[in-house]
Amino acid sequence: MYQKGYHVNLLNKVVIVAALGYFVDIYDLVLFGMERVASLRDILTQTLPQEELVNIDQYIEKVGTQLLNWQMFGMLVGGIVWGVLADKKGRLSVLFGSIITYSVANVLNGMVNDTDAYAVLRFVSGFGLAGELGAGVTLVSETMPKETRGMGTTMVATIGLLGAVFAGLTTYYINNWRMSYYIGGVLGFLLLLLRIGVYESGMYSNIKHSKAQRGNFLYLFSHRGVLLKYFSVILIALPVWYVTYMLIQFAPEMTKALGMHNYPKEARIPIMVEYMGVSLGDLSSGFLSQRLRSRKKALYVFILGTMVATSIYFLFVQDSLLWFYFIVFVLGYFAGYWAVFMAVAAESFGTNIRGTVATTAPNFVRGSVPLMSISHLYLKDYVGSVNSAVMIGIVIFVLALWSVSNLKETFHKELNYIEGEEIIP
Repeated sequence: MYQKGYHVNLLNKVVIVAALGYFVDIYDLVLFGMERVASLRDILTQTLPQEELVNIDQYIEKVGTQLLNWQMFGMLVGGIVWGVLADKKGRLSVLFGSIITYSVANVLNGMVNDTDAYAVLRFVSGFGLAGELGAGVTLVSETMPKETRGMGTTMVATIGLLGAVFAGLTTYYINNWRMSYYIGGVLGFLLLLLRIGVYESGMYSNIKHSKAQRGNFLYLFSHRGVLLKYFSVILIALPVWYVTYMLIQFAPEMTKALGMHNYPKEARIPIMVEYMGVSLGDLSSGFLSQRLRSRKKALYVFILGTMVATSIYFLFVQDSLLWFYFIVFVLGYFAGYWAVFMAVAAESFGTNIRGTVATTAPNFVRGSVPLMSISHLYLKDYVGSVNSAVMIGIVIFVLALWSVSNLKETFHKELNYIEGEEIIP
């Protein structure tokens, strides 16, 4: 019975739609990082005064950081809005509403001709991207049995993260940043055709007409225990975005600061290689969680692995791109515990607030990027770029490990209950 259910449930349409939705989501999320240099060089060449073009590389780094922060700010705002809507209006409405939003934004991103419009559209893109993953994972978690829901989430993350690899191949072979954005928009619109035959979660439908208060974001801050649990869920995934943002997305700047002469001039290849590792890591962490029948043990293994790989990144970068990309792949592999993190987020709270948590938590993790950026810009003036990144990393890893120890095991947890009340029989 277990094995039969295992195979049937992993192939259901909810998992497929959520996985492909996340595929397009990740495609757009990393696309700006891959096309940051090419798109800004194209736009700034046309808009900067001739005498300032000599400093265009500095402008690209400065403006690129600002645009990334606008994208992440959009994800913070969108995470709250979509999360509340997921519990008030339903998981499906958010799943497809977010897909429509970021698909339209993708097309418009391909039409920008100045950095102000680019900033607005990165915000809109971030806002749209904020809803898909949380709604999809919540839907998968609520429609699969507890023995296999972790693998359902793993399939969503593993397939979805390959969107970054597809983005890398697209940017490499097409070599036209505007066309890359158009392709992302088209993929999103095609995905909407798959919504036929996907139904709302039964758990959600059961409480939709009840008196239970749904989607109350402020509830998460109303009780010390609930707030601590919510923050702990968020903090366990900070190393993932520390690696993605500070070590990979800005790999050209970081490797140059580390003294690498033959450093990568753009981030597209490092990002693509990292996400190859992340996708494999998510599959591995999901299987490990199932094998150990524990989310917490799998988290410990992969967070500690990320710490070791990060140390190697800082200590053993050499003038060999092959060696560097191997380190990047290993970093991605151990940072690939996003699926387990999302499973913990969905499993830690009741049905009436689950969509809010599963949607806001990953976006607050992503929203930590501006804080890392601001901290890095401040500290590097005093201790240098590399030491600044190391100091930020130490704080992040300590917080992540403390948070895992603070959370309860959720592998065997029954999800059909209202937060703050007794579990429904």
